[in-house]
Amino acid sequence: MLWTILKWGLPVLAILAVAGFSTRKTFRVETVIAAAPEDVWRVLMATEEYPAWNPVFVEVEGRYTEGAKLQNKVVDPTGKILEMTATVATLIPERELRQKGGIPGILTFDHRWLLEPFSAGTKVTQHEIDRGIGLWFWNSDWIEPAYAKANEALKARVKTRDGKT
Repeated sequence: MLWTILKWGLPVLAILAVAGFSTRKTFRVETVIAAAPEDVWRVLMATEEYPAWNPVFVEVEGRYTEGAKLQNKVVDPTGKILEMTATVATLIPERELRQKGGIPGILTFDHRWLLEPFSAGTKVTQHEIDRGIGLWFWNSDWIEPAYAKANEALKARVKTRDGKT
């Protein structure tokens, strides 16, 4: 009996583990904001103001500092608030904010806000790679539209804060 379980169970577990770690989905949304990177960055870093303007990332508990663990609250299309613990992996002022989290093999995320000087201001990119077997069971079709909505809200907030309405 034990031999049968090992003979069939271990290969199945190995296949599931490999599939879990190799399954991935990439999301990418860009926009250009007519403002300098430091103005956009200032809005991104003011997490206490997110509830007032951000329709997707409605709350961030904690401060963005490299290595910090934060609690992010994200609204899905049904209005449900999803809570995710993230670790700030990279923080390069006025260039990149990278957060990672999840359970390896099951479902992980690697989310970046990238700011790049652009002729018309700042190109803002949200780039995320999700991995894990959980992607087989989770409909993530709403992610890119939600990130596009967040980028547009960021653009509006930067204009409002800088008096460029």
